[in-house]
Amino acid sequence: MYKRKIEAEFQLWLDEKGHKPIVVKGIRQCGKTSSVIKFAKEHFKNIVYLNFHEHPEYKTFFTPNVDVDSVILRITAAFPQGKIEENQTCFIFDEIQDCPRARGALKYFALDGRYEVMCTSSLLGVNGYKTIEERREEELASIPVGFEHIVTMYPMDYEEWLWANGIKDAHIDYLRSQLQKEVPVEEALHIRFRELLLQYVVVGGMPEAVRTFLETKQIGKVLSVQQRIVDEYKADMVKYAMPADKSRIRECFESIPKQLAREYKKFSYSLVRSGGRGRDYLGSIQWIEDAGIIRRCHNTEITELPLDGNSIQSEFKVYMSDIGLLVSMLEEGTQLSILEGNLLTYKGAIFENLLADIFGKMGRKLYYYHKDGGVELDFLLRYKGKCIPVECKATDGNAKSLRTVLNHPEKYHVESAFKLGDYNIGRKDNLLILPMYMAFLLREV
Repeated sequence: MYKRKIEAEFQLWLDEKGHKPIVVKGIRQCGKTSSVIKFAKEHFKNIVYLNFHEHPEYKTFFTPNVDVDSVILRITAAFPQGKIEENQTCFIFDEIQDCPRARGALKYFALDGRYEVMCTSSLLGVNGYKTIEERREEELASIPVGFEHIVTMYPMDYEEWLWANGIKDAHIDYLRSQLQKEVPVEEALHIRFRELLLQYVVVGGMPEAVRTFLETKQIGKVLSVQQRIVDEYKADMVKYAMPADKSRIRECFESIPKQLAREYKKFSYSLVRSGGRGRDYLGSIQWIEDAGIIRRCHNTEITELPLDGNSIQSEFKVYMSDIGLLVSMLEEGTQLSILEGNLLTYKGAIFENLLADIFGKMGRKLYYYHKDGGVELDFLLRYKGKCIPVECKATDGNAKSLRTVLNHPEKYHVESAFKLGDYNIGRKDNLLILPMYMAFLLREV
């Protein structure tokens, strides 16, 4: 098991007086179940584990009523060898979205207070994309508003990747210090972090892919893991979506590499299907986003805070939520090209998606700025209380749009900006130049 940031959130939850059952939601296979089980084993004497996805028959434990004693009575009848002791037992409800009545029971576990409850939930099948029977079951179950503590878990982020590769807190503190002082990183460390970044682009943060890489160092085996995960996501699209949406969802998903290959990467429905229209595909994009597979990055009217208030909901780019999965969807040989620094056509797409991966796994919403006059900024961040443009350059470049914005503060109201790429720390007037591997340090909002 690798160190995950979600463990600190679990500890804060457990230490909170009068805490409610916790629900960990996130994309499939990002490590939710293993992290929850690891934490439960370290903190509780007994564990009762129910996986509703693999064992739909467990739903009967919550029928006809969901009071705690009745649920425990049914569970102990099915598993008489199991131990359930007050104040020493944690119930784990895995894939709780597949059992709405179990989720409804969280209210009663919260009010009862004798047992801890930790749940996981993939975001598949949300926003009405269920069978008629499942929707009816969900309507009948009383969702426990106010009686659950919901947290979001992502695939491993770049900092967790560094930890998995043996990078110590002292090394990260050093990077943070160099950023604050705006002093270049020592050459040996610069080379090492650059190497780790390129490997992260290829491997990404899906725990099984990370483990496979660290154990074998074979990119072919990593790619097999990633392609299997992508195939499973496609299978979920067929299994969980309503019949009329199945093909559209998959078409949208499979168009992502083509969308990102364009110079202006605004999502185009005509690339999904010739003559495609937004009204036909908006629900499909929403489904993939709710499943945690993609992130939308919205255009803004102006380069000012609040970014969400100034966003244009109908104009957006789409990025894969995990950079490794995007690379696995590209043509064969892309991984070697990345490691060698020879990206050609896709270099902009890959490194933009890398920043979307890093910023998104911080929990940030993503924004960019584009006007028909030619000014386009890859990302906009709230940083130290200001709107800061971020330009992504896989290799050295002029960042013409960024310079235009900085040269006209009376129009754009921007005082400074970041340019991230394949170089060390430096500054040119109000433009701070950073190596791409430092993007994970731009957390302050």
